[in-house]
Amino acid sequence: MRLHIKADLNYRFAEPTDVLLAIEAAAQPDQILVEDRLIVTGAGPLSTIPGGSRVGRRTWTRTGTGDFNAHYTATVDVERAPSTVLGLPASPLPAIPSEVVPFLWPSRYCEADRLNSFAHQEFDGLDGGDFVHAAVEWVRQHIRYVAGSSDGTTTAADTFLSRQGVCRDFAHLTAAIVRAHDIPARVVSVYAWRLDPPDFHAVVEVWLDDAWHIVDATGLAPIPGMVRMAVGRDATDVAFMTTFGAAELISQDVKVTRIDS
Repeated sequence: MRLHIKADLNYRFAEPTDVLLAIEAAAQPDQILVEDRLIVTGAGPLSTIPGGSRVGRRTWTRTGTGDFNAHYTATVDVERAPSTVLGLPASPLPAIPSEVVPFLWPSRYCEADRLNSFAHQEFDGLDGGDFVHAAVEWVRQHIRYVAGSSDGTTTAADTFLSRQGVCRDFAHLTAAIVRAHDIPARVVSVYAWRLDPPDFHAVVEVWLDDAWHIVDATGLAPIPGMVRMAVGRDATDVAFMTTFGAAELISQDVKVTRIDS
């Protein structure tokens, strides 16, 4: 499917501040970047760096004092058929590529070590894709999606205890449970067609059968209509905008529209 993406970020800064943006669609084998454009006002020159795990790119800039706007548009052809992880084998640990190994470990927001006992007791006898499928379904059935129920300090363990959260919390908990079972999992920021209300979205990719596969415990948008922006260990690595100073949100708007028949 061909998707048109538009994102507008409007912030206000009390003083000049360094900003790192990660809002550009990544060129990947299953999502072909037809065209895109990033326009920034209220800031200095733009400089790009590669994204983590060689997925996408990030853009540095430095704001002035006052209003800041980042306007991004893209047209992307997504060629990703619906799929399931059921039946896929887990990759033997010694065969996992070096760049994938860090996604086995606990991270700031995905405390896999704290969920180790749960992951093995709750899903006893399951492995590989069958385990991942069961873990995703468990999160979907036991965690309530509640807007505003978490903040920037909420971790997977917090979500496990509170039984509520938003998309990043669903992703953190899913990734932590999967890592606790010695399967690599990374958090992915995406644009998502049919996400309601429209916004940036967070999902998970799991390493099975020597490849990454998208899973989403929220079930809020179809996986074939997702466009990756960034991947990382948790929200720290995939934030759409990181400011190295105080910023005031004025408005934010994200729209993903299908433009083919």
